[in-house]
Amino acid sequence: MVHFDEDKQDKRIERLRLQEEEDLARILAETKYNIPYIDLTKVVIENEALNTIPEDEAREIEVAPFNISGKKILIAVHAPERNEVVSIKKTLENKGYKVSFFMASKKSLEKVWQRYEEVSKTERIKAGSLSISGETLLKTAEKIKTLPDIEKSVTGISEDTSTHKVSKIIEAIFAGAIALKASDVHIEPQEGHVDVRIRLDGILHEVLKIDFKTYNFINSRIKLISGLKLSKDQAQDGRFSIWLNDYEISMRTSVIPSAYGEGIVMRILNPQSIMVEMEELGIEKKLFKIIERTIEKPNGLILVTGPTGSGKTTTLYTFLRRIYSPEIKILTIENPVEYHLEGITQTQTDHKKGYGFLEGLRSALRQDPDVIMVGEIRDGETAKIAVESSLTGHMVFSTLHTNNAAGAVPRLIDLGVNPKILSSALSMSLAQRLVRKLCTNCRQKREVTEEENQIIKKILTRASELGKDLASYNVKADQKIELWKAVGCEKCNKIGYKGRIGIFEAILSDETIIDIMPNNPSEREIKKVAEKQGIMDMKEDGIIKSLSGITSLEEVKKVVDIYEDIE
Repeated sequence: MVHFDEDKQDKRIERLRLQEEEDLARILAETKYNIPYIDLTKVVIENEALNTIPEDEAREIEVAPFNISGKKILIAVHAPERNEVVSIKKTLENKGYKVSFFMASKKSLEKVWQRYEEVSKTERIKAGSLSISGETLLKTAEKIKTLPDIEKSVTGISEDTSTHKVSKIIEAIFAGAIALKASDVHIEPQEGHVDVRIRLDGILHEVLKIDFKTYNFINSRIKLISGLKLSKDQAQDGRFSIWLNDYEISMRTSVIPSAYGEGIVMRILNPQSIMVEMEELGIEKKLFKIIERTIEKPNGLILVTGPTGSGKTTTLYTFLRRIYSPEIKILTIENPVEYHLEGITQTQTDHKKGYGFLEGLRSALRQDPDVIMVGEIRDGETAKIAVESSLTGHMVFSTLHTNNAAGAVPRLIDLGVNPKILSSALSMSLAQRLVRKLCTNCRQKREVTEEENQIIKKILTRASELGKDLASYNVKADQKIELWKAVGCEKCNKIGYKGRIGIFEAILSDETIIDIMPNNPSEREIKKVAEKQGIMDMKEDGIIKSLSGITSLEEVKKVVDIYEDIE
């Protein structure tokens, strides 16, 4: 006897009905209204946008504001031709907003309308906790010069009894992080207290401890402005923006459950942090000239390698900004788009929608670009298309996870790229690491151990024997070795370091490299042949920077093995 599962059948019918509703909205958007279609169930809703249209009016005329950036507001609509919808657009435009409509289904709109309820609930929990003022942040940031200043600022607020107390604490933390040019804010519940730490130049520093009552309010507040659910049983990702002096700082929020509560990490994406010129990256003189020539070629493949957090994206952005011209089309495929570059078309991968690096690269080629940047080559298909693209008149930039520049060729061959084709496509592989710069106000010379003296002399002697021009850096193989140490002062937050700089190495696809590529060479074989190119490797670059007082030997040893290849 066949058993008919009525509940299962009803659910199936409901799924089909919802899918038909989405398909209809998509068709109407394209054929009748000529506006973009959007599925809001896959979009982060920005609560600041909700403030532009009251909930009762949004429900009545079936609209949903879901994103706002400065004066640009995105609104999902169900019936664009309704007089009330046209009227609300005019009203917002009269207030100075630039309005863009998107076609959406009723189900999509419901998601935004439910967000109104969450916002209302949170307002009742903690009045006045919904706005982050850029102006207030700037005023607070002016008072914060050192790490202890953040704790002092929060301690002063803790004595406040107003309903705005939590907002002020969050503003003080954000203001301090932005003022000190931190890259992340970490809020981490421990047994009995909650740690607040910020990451400066790649290193985490504790700035204060808060109690759980304050933490719970901060948790809800950050979730709300980040467009996250208030539930505490799942990992979530969201974002919000802070506007300072007409430029946007994007905050990417990650929340995960932990033993004592939810860990919150907010990454600060300050566009000013990537506005560096090539001259400021730390690339040595000879390599700098080579890179300048290579990135301006009409076609080729340039790979930047290194671990996560080594500055690869910043380097690629710097290259793109260097070659940008209104006469060429530059298109990027990233995950995610962290910084927006003016004049450049940037797209973001979305694996839920089947749009990964591979699909993005295929689509990009149909846009007739001159230059393509692929955020990362992860698989064989992407690698093959990137290589083929560089052979058909495109300049392709991308990143690859290898330990050094020599590892790029074996890695691409392992991914299935034909070595004979690769030899014609690859222009240069560049490897980099980041080291902290010594504070020029307080750095001091230190004693050099016998072991350090011997190893540095061996490195310099070997570099000289390979024909590398040490003299252009005021360095000699037989010179007296002098090193510097971090001390700490008010200007560097008592850390001894301020800012970071790259150490680099590169391998060019010259005749000697091209000749060995078809033989599937190992990393060591490529490195051996490339030594004759006369370019400093990361170890040598780091040693020269430590001898010059730019960084310390300790920093260099953290990122490269200075004993490698030294007998």
